Amino acid sequence: MNDTLNVKGQLMDLSEPRVMGILNATPDSFYAASRQQTEEQIAERARQIIGQGASFIDVGACSTRPGADRATEAEEMERLRTALAVVRREQPGAVVSVDTFRPDVARMAVEEYGADVINDVSPTVEMFRMVSRLRVPYILMSSKPTLREMLLEFAGWVQQLRDFGQKDIILDPGFGFGKTLEENYAVLREMEQLQVMDLPVLAGVSRKSMIYRFLGTSPDEALNGTTVLNTVALQKGAAILRVHDVREAVECVKIVQQTNWTRACSLV
Repeated sequence: MNDTLNVKGQLMDLSEPRVMGILNATPDSFYAASRQQTEEQIAERARQIIGQGASFIDVGACSTRPGADRATEAEEMERLRTALAVVRREQPGAVVSVDTFRPDVARMAVEEYGADVINDVSPTVEMFRMVSRLRVPYILMSSKPTLREMLLEFAGWVQQLRDFGQKDIILDPGFGFGKTLEENYAVLREMEQLQVMDLPVLAGVSRKSMIYRFLGTSPDEALNGTTVLNTVALQKGAAILRVHDVREAVECVKIVQQTNWTRACSLV
């Protein structure tokens, strides 16, 4: 796997998995505890994400949960301008990812606030052109329900992005998007197959319905299940974990890395 990411000329090492902390500047994200709307709440969440050991702050301003009413582009931009200004003031050295599917929102975030990464749940050719022009790393998500379909889709999309000149691409298998509960687990079981693309893989399972519906609980009660699935994702090759609970995910990475190191030593 290509285990570095070029962030504004600095190479980020992904040979040890990284954690991306979620900052939702929205009133309607599926996990209520993740919603930060006031400047004080946004500032505190940004400090918490970095203080607990995350390498990225992922800022979103338009909920993409199933059944959500989509914010307009103007609403998304207004929320992001508030959130990004606070994040940049509070954590000026942080690597900031912006979660958006709108090319003009991506452009605003990069050009006005120096966003470092674009995280897109609904790829389009228009977004491919935009991120290639902006020259920032791009998280490319697939909603396909099987690994076979996903690999075919990723192969075509990655070629388009390369044709536009895009350098840094991260693959996201899209847990919770376009998949039944069973399909989510089937993708996770086979996720190591994505390594054939030779690109970093991001896993975003945090507190999602594949956990709480399976267990008959709620997003509020899904931390333990999240940690279990984060562990599986790391063992399947995830380079980035996108999470609500940063400290727990950082500890998960450390323990899995130690386990892998111990296993490697025992084989020498």
